[in-house]
Amino acid sequence: MIILFLSGIVAMILLRTLHKEIAEYNELSTLEEAQEESGWKLVHADVFRPPRSAPMVLSIFLGTGCQIGTALACLLLLACLGFLTPTDKGQALTMVILLYVFCGSFGGYWSARCYKLFGGKDWKSNTIATATFFPGCLVFLFLILNVGLRTQKAATAVSFTTILAVFLLWVGVSTPLMFVGSYFGFRKEAISVPLKANHIARIIPEQTAMMHPAVIIMVGGILPFGSVCIELFFIMSSLWLSQIYYVFGFLFIVVLILVLTCAEMSIVLTYFQLTNEDYRWWWRSFLGCASSGLYLFLYAVWYYQTKLDYQGFLSGMVYFTYNAIISMAFGLFTGAIGFFSSLVFTKKIYSALKVD
Repeated sequence: MIILFLSGIVAMILLRTLHKEIAEYNELSTLEEAQEESGWKLVHADVFRPPRSAPMVLSIFLGTGCQIGTALACLLLLACLGFLTPTDKGQALTMVILLYVFCGSFGGYWSARCYKLFGGKDWKSNTIATATFFPGCLVFLFLILNVGLRTQKAATAVSFTTILAVFLLWVGVSTPLMFVGSYFGFRKEAISVPLKANHIARIIPEQTAMMHPAVIIMVGGILPFGSVCIELFFIMSSLWLSQIYYVFGFLFIVVLILVLTCAEMSIVLTYFQLTNEDYRWWWRSFLGCASSGLYLFLYAVWYYQTKLDYQGFLSGMVYFTYNAIISMAFGLFTGAIGFFSSLVFTKKIYSALKVD
């Protein structure tokens, strides 16, 4: 209730401020008067300039985040409808893997759309990289973990046939679906923007310490993580303390609050950045909310130190490997929400400006 209330206040203040600024700028009669203005209105010719650094990497992260988000939405819907048994944790894990695999077309589609927006042409390389990035990270971490489990002759070591089955799902199902989604994504027209970028980039004024990229990135993840940290305690207890989690309807509401919080946090930080005439918002809108994955991993470290009584290096290795995967997926999901929220926001406010 507090988060929803504060979100409503922030949205109302931001809308009133923007409406007033846009009205004042559009009433200016001459070019000289418009140039005397300051703030986000002056960077209209640069705000949609494609990112200078690693546009393909950003599109890969965004496509993966959309794929994870789609799989999460399907999983929560199935859980709320009663298709998941709370006491059968293996069923939930199997469902997560299958949903992620079958949502490959969504990842390929949005990765291609973003890559085309950034002016990219090599759609095949982009698709292959999107298909291999996150599964490749998972395979690498699981292989290291499995070697440790095999060395200690642990019963929880994954068999070769299981690894092979997951690999075949990835290669035989997820990757072709990724190419299908990418094909349709590149066939569509590029995401339209209201203003074109100038050939010469505008000089960015010297920024204050509070607007440093590291500060924006670290601040951007605090509220998204804070919106789920209480529910996270019960999820961690279910995963590591053999408790049963069954309030999936409440979890669905918490995820909606997380989406709302990520969107508003990203929009507010992007607005502050543009107000300071810094138009490099593409990466920061993603990394700002994606930093919540780092806070999630730090929470896992705290939980391990205070709530668990695991002994031995191998137990800690299993715990931190799984939490690294969860934190990475959480960061990609929240980062994608932040990016697309800022994209819609910038398109909306700059389409309202009257620019010759």
